[in-house]
Formats: sequence, structure tokens, C-alpha cells
Amino acid sequence: MQPYRSPYEAYPFLCDAGDDLRCDFELLTDDLASRIGLLRAKTADEAIRAELLRITELVYHINPTLRTMLTVTQAETDWLRRASERLEEAYGARASRFVLTQGSEAACLSHLLRVEGKVLVRLLYRHAEQGHEVPERLFDFANLLSSYFFYLALKLNAVAGVDEIPFESRNYPNAR
Repeated sequence: MQPYRSPYEAYPFLCDAGDDLRCDFELLTDDLASRIGLLRAKTADEAIRAELLRITELVYHINPTLRTMLTVTQAETDWLRRASERLEEAYGARASRFVLTQGSEAACLSHLLRVEGKVLVRLLYRHAEQGHEVPERLFDFANLLSSYFFYLALKLNAVAGVDEIPFESRNYPNAR
């Protein structure tokens, strides 16, 4: 049975088959970019705001990748890796173990973006398991998004004067 196609359809690929993950990827990257914009609106630091704007643009550049080709370059991926490493070096000690996702509103938004980065990676693995080609750099970029937003959350809490609260897992007592 052919589904109804509304003349007001918000996006031409919304009726893609359920096992076709390309539209899901595109919607997730659109959501990710929109949430990055929200975090940017709640951040006063101009350097972070500029960095977030660049990341938003890069997320929109990966959006059509599964339908077309990857246009985010290795240099751009390396830039995101260096940004993540810079934040880790400066703020990583604040989370020597698991921490609760709490604190300032901006840090909490950053944690949500961290999780969305992982959801993006998971979707890419599912797409690859279906036999589709997924560029390794796209996996790297999506994983780096998650890392970046984790360390940014630590920075945003530090700037707001909020201490991280360690989380002791009952299931993984020695986990980091």
C-alpha cells in the first residue's frame, strides 16, 4: 500500500521505507544542528559561540552524506578533534569517573548533544550493517561530536562554578 503523500510534506524523504535510515540520519543531524544553535544562544563566551557556529555548519554539511557524498574534509575533522582535545586537556580532570549530567543549563544542553552524537554513531552502524558504504571519516566525525560536547559540558559547568557530581555505578563499579 502506498502511503498518503501530503502536498504540504515538510521534507521530501519523510515517506522513505522504514528500513531506509537516510532520512532518519538527516532528521537527526537537523535536530543536532538546531540544538547546537540553542546551546549557542545560551552561551556568552564569544570563542565558544564561534566554535559552535562552525560545528553547526559542519553538521549540516554531513546531513546529506548518506544520500550523496561526504564533504566534510579531513582538515575539518582534525579541527574538531583538536577542539575536543583542547577541552579535554583543560577540563577533563573534572570527570575522572562518570559524572551525573547536571549543572548549568548550558552544560545540560551540551550533555544532550553528547548523547545525540552517540545516537548518530549508532545509526551509522545500523546503516553500515545493512550493507551500505559509510565513510570512516563520518564515523570519526560523529564520535568526535560526542567527545567535544562532553568536554564542553565540563567547561560550561566550570565557568558557571558548578561542581561535577561523580556517579558510582552499581553495575560497573570500576568503570570510567
